[in-house]
Amino acid sequence: MKNKQSGFTLIEIAIVLVIIGLLLGGVLKGQELINSAKVKNLATDFKNIPVYIYGYQDKFRALPGDDAQASSHVSGATNASKPTTCNNAVAPASGNCLGNGLIDGLWTSKTLTDEVQLFWQHVRLAGLAPGPTAGVADYRPTNASGGVIGIQSGSSQATYFPIMDSSSNPIRGTYIVCSDGILGKFAKQLDIQMDDGATDTGSMMAITSGSAFGSKAVAFAAIDDAGTYTVCMGI
Repeated sequence: MKNKQSGFTLIEIAIVLVIIGLLLGGVLKGQELINSAKVKNLATDFKNIPVYIYGYQDKFRALPGDDAQASSHVSGATNASKPTTCNNAVAPASGNCLGNGLIDGLWTSKTLTDEVQLFWQHVRLAGLAPGPTAGVADYRPTNASGGVIGIQSGSSQATYFPIMDSSSNPIRGTYIVCSDGILGKFAKQLDIQMDDGATDTGSMMAITSGSAFGSKAVAFAAIDDAGTYTVCMGI
């Protein structure tokens, strides 16, 4: 007498496949939501900077970081370290020219007495942004990817603009905001969401993390989704 062998029916297999499909769909949708939330946070970083600038100017009629009376305006603030000679015409090459209406220096500076660093201390002490105001090695905040965020004034000098476009023109803007350590796939989404969808032109551009100032931005098609980039935006 033969043993009766049992197995899954077609209906049971179909149900299992449907369940697996739903689980995979849920996982993918969840990852998509996580990625969208991260891009939204990265975009918010760029959008918040003008709020900080105009909020501080509205309160004190001065530019954060560049405010020569910062220590009088907000308790605990540090005035930028002014050089012996200061030529406003060539800032930011001139250093910290207090009160010249520019955030002097390079956004990558780690010198706490530079205007690009004190910008963050001033807006925090003014109650416009969260973060430490003393006892740190770097005032610059970090983004959702763990990279640093910085700001500097725009410049016509090749040595002082972070990125050039595909036609070798510097990124334009009264102020330049840069955010580092951003995955390529997020850099592309940011540009689509906030600019022209081309990472080597417009007011927002991307460059490989660690690239020298004045290097050309990376074209959208050449962006590596898994690579890390510095995204800069002129405002």
